[in-house]
Amino acid sequence: MAEITRSRTGELLRLVFEVLMAAENPVRASEVLSKVRGMTKLTDYEKGEFDSGGIRVDTIIRFATVDCVKAGWMLKEKGRWSVTEEGIVAYNQYSNPEKFYREAVKLYHKWKKGQLGENESEAEREVKEVTITIEKADELAWKEIEDYLKSMDPYEFQELVASLLKAMGYHVSWISPKGKDGGLDILAWSDPLGTKPPRIKVQVKRYESNINVDSVRSFMALLGDDDVGIFVTTSDFTRDAKDEARTQEKRKITLIGLAKFVELWIEYYANLDDLARRKFPLQPIYFLSPNQ
Repeated sequence: MAEITRSRTGELLRLVFEVLMAAENPVRASEVLSKVRGMTKLTDYEKGEFDSGGIRVDTIIRFATVDCVKAGWMLKEKGRWSVTEEGIVAYNQYSNPEKFYREAVKLYHKWKKGQLGENESEAEREVKEVTITIEKADELAWKEIEDYLKSMDPYEFQELVASLLKAMGYHVSWISPKGKDGGLDILAWSDPLGTKPPRIKVQVKRYESNINVDSVRSFMALLGDDDVGIFVTTSDFTRDAKDEARTQEKRKITLIGLAKFVELWIEYYANLDDLARRKFPLQPIYFLSPNQ
């Protein structure tokens, strides 16, 4: 790419990794790019825009991260980026920015079963351009979904969770009315009469920030021996909260963040009633994927 060296690309990539390593959970791509722009002095070229639109430095970073994903150093899912254990090792091993980026490119070519060269072939560049186009569409779709759910009235979101449980085959016996709920929002069973354990207790939180470990512990205190807890949120959970839930031996609890909720909504969409689908309508859009 003109007026951008491998060394400079490596510097930008390492800043991306610093942002991701400092985060507890995957970070929205647009947030990563914004933070990186604020962490370095951009050249006039980098601050400029391509004829097709978009800040050059963002596109430079996106192109370079394709190599990192194929190298196994990064993950891109549902519009969010994260760094893998292999990526952290590489970040520490290759402190020189140019060597860091060259190693990512080398692993990308190894993945492509091609030969490493100084310049990308036109075909490879076209594949990356298509990949980035799909990534941007995915990011935009997930941002719209997140914004929609997070702006929803808390009790409407609670109704969505109850509808999802019904679509999954559970029998919802009680939904908390407006007002104080004592930490419990939904009760459900695996049979229509509620005669067979476990009893399913659900807490629903429409939060912007991640749910911390204290909130998870407070919910677990409501669970009896024959209860299963499900904690649903429009955000995510802190690392400590996830560890607390995972290491429980007696109390059974499942944490469902926004991404998992949407996955389940899509999986059971055909089983949802018409009202639920009208409240949170989704439809698939298909792209021609690059032959990788």
